[in-house]
Amino acid sequence: MMIDVTDASFETEILNRSMTTPVVVDLWAPWCGPCKTLGPIIEKVVDETNGRVVLAKINVDENPQASAAFRVQSIPAVYALYQGQVVDGFVGAQPEPQIRAFVNKLIADDVGSEVDQLVQAGDEASLRRAVEIDPQSKLAALSLAVLLIQTDRASEALEVLAPFPEDEDIAPVAEAARNAALPTGERARIEGRLTELLDQVKADDDARQEFVTLLDELALGDPAEATAWRKKLSTRLF
Repeated sequence: MMIDVTDASFETEILNRSMTTPVVVDLWAPWCGPCKTLGPIIEKVVDETNGRVVLAKINVDENPQASAAFRVQSIPAVYALYQGQVVDGFVGAQPEPQIRAFVNKLIADDVGSEVDQLVQAGDEASLRRAVEIDPQSKLAALSLAVLLIQTDRASEALEVLAPFPEDEDIAPVAEAARNAALPTGERARIEGRLTELLDQVKADDDARQEFVTLLDELALGDPAEATAWRKKLSTRLF
């Protein structure tokens, strides 16, 4: 989203808007060559955020009060505001990768703040929303997984934790979820029966069907072990 800001609209369009949405302010002038290079790049990158960042363009020749608020000494000058405060900025034309990093940092900071608030809320709807916003947030995933385990939905907890298969912080909760979904004794029973059936699956349709059913049960508590047994089945069949 891009807006042209004047001295009259400065407070509404930049300061007030920045209380809820990061605002990138591009200070420019028609006679400024580097401004003409930088402007389209910023517009493109901000547009890609689909409204999560707003671009405010200020013509410094026509809006001296707005430019004075940033104490501009040379242009192009770019500032990022969030919650009424300048949080970042640079002067001079920059290549697209640097512009993208500049804008993406604003999104990351904004997302992190929202996710933290949702995790602090702690209810299931808030935690699911936090995971949806930031699938890589371990804190959100762990919080939701613990809630699901506590409410007898361990298999759902394992799905939530699936994006972190090798993470040592996740491992204890994942193990608790596996044990809740499939207690150790039941897992041992299933694996014992799979061992018995393995030699029969190629010639016996009933044995093969039972084997597949048991694999589905095993996958609830130990997806990795179920995958190993599926490979054994494929080896016997083919």
